[in-house]
Amino acid sequence: MDMSRLWHAKYSAVLMQLKVLKQHFGRMEQVPETLPSIILQKVKAPPKADDVPEIRPEQLVEADGFLFGFPSRFGVMAAQFKAFFDATHEIWEKQALAGKPAGIFWSTGFHGGGQELTALTAVTQLAHHGMIFVPLGYTFGSGMFEMSEVKGGSSYGSGTFAADGSRQPTEIELQQAFYQGKYVAQFAKKLKN
Repeated sequence: MDMSRLWHAKYSAVLMQLKVLKQHFGRMEQVPETLPSIILQKVKAPPKADDVPEIRPEQLVEADGFLFGFPSRFGVMAAQFKAFFDATHEIWEKQALAGKPAGIFWSTGFHGGGQELTALTAVTQLAHHGMIFVPLGYTFGSGMFEMSEVKGGSSYGSGTFAADGSRQPTEIELQQAFYQGKYVAQFAKKLKN
């Protein structure tokens, strides 16, 4: 089964979630950067991961399922990811992704950063392609209700709080990301069979 993890990250929080997901998904690709280097310097973005290839929209049709990961920017997915989806017109026209499962994970800066809004607005991209959104629901169990520490994520998918880029995902956030990878991969396997 060919599972793909697409991502875009300004800071390492989303990348750390991806490393945990690697056990369930065969490929890891990143969407192209669209911001000018001067802006990237001002926001202190780390260098691009040179060991992870950029994906082209037409390559999406090769995968059996997806996990899309991105930071939230003003309550929606980062512009780089939106630009990537905007470039999928030809495969949208053919509905080449219809019926393929997809999950979403994200990072936000803080509690009011729009975790659920980011997920909800991302679902519109999946719906237009006819993809099947695979939310976590409350299947992660007691970890969904963890209140003794700061924890991102929701019934829509796994998440983390990145703060100013210096905060790393907690153990429970990484466990939730691992669980989500396994959950979406199992769903894709059932659909393929």
